[in-house]
Amino acid sequence: MCGGGGVVAVLLYAQEIGPAAVETLGYADSSEAGGLADGVVGYCAAAVYSQSGKEQPFSLSAEEKVELLRVARRAVEKAVDSGTLLNYEPKVESLRVPKGAFVTLTRNGALRGCIGFIDPITPLAQTVIQASYYAALEDRRFDPVSSAELNDLRIEISVLSPLVRVDDTGLIRVGKHGLVIAQGGRSGLLLPQVAVEQGWTRDEFLEEACLKAGLPRNAWKKGAEIYSFEAVVFH
Repeated sequence: MCGGGGVVAVLLYAQEIGPAAVETLGYADSSEAGGLADGVVGYCAAAVYSQSGKEQPFSLSAEEKVELLRVARRAVEKAVDSGTLLNYEPKVESLRVPKGAFVTLTRNGALRGCIGFIDPITPLAQTVIQASYYAALEDRRFDPVSSAELNDLRIEISVLSPLVRVDDTGLIRVGKHGLVIAQGGRSGLLLPQVAVEQGWTRDEFLEEACLKAGLPRNAWKKGAEIYSFEAVVFH
């Protein structure tokens, strides 16, 4: 094979950079330059690049979920007892990764508070601590959680993936995707599990997200920006 040294060099490079992808850029043979059609020499151009820079699906182990729920409960208790944020330093790397997250509080099956942050600005553990504080004390739909309610609270955490602009609503999957609808300075978010709990169809999900944003229910058909996301949900 002609150019064997170059092939070996590329293979060694791919081994060095870790998980790699290959993209064929072009292929030709010497007959295309006016040579004979039999006994040709082939040429291939390809790009080899690292995949390590691509975002990998985020996951949490069972132990990490238990720890994050424990942190959320401590944060709610701290908020209710003293009106301050919990001071916590995570020991595992996954809880230090910047992530958006929501904390949902329910009591006897009824919503008691739900606050979160979409953008992955702070480490996940800190995002959950802040969301727990605000869900307990600052959700304007409800009175602040009282100390008498603490033992009855159920805590659910939703860790969000980055938002993705939706151009084809047919790609939205109920139960898999959450939605953000935005238009004219208004926006509304619904978590993936809400559509399942309410038994909504895809169109109903879109309509309810519009209403959550304070928009007409058909705004998703009339120029509103639509974003989807996925979530790791646990309680």
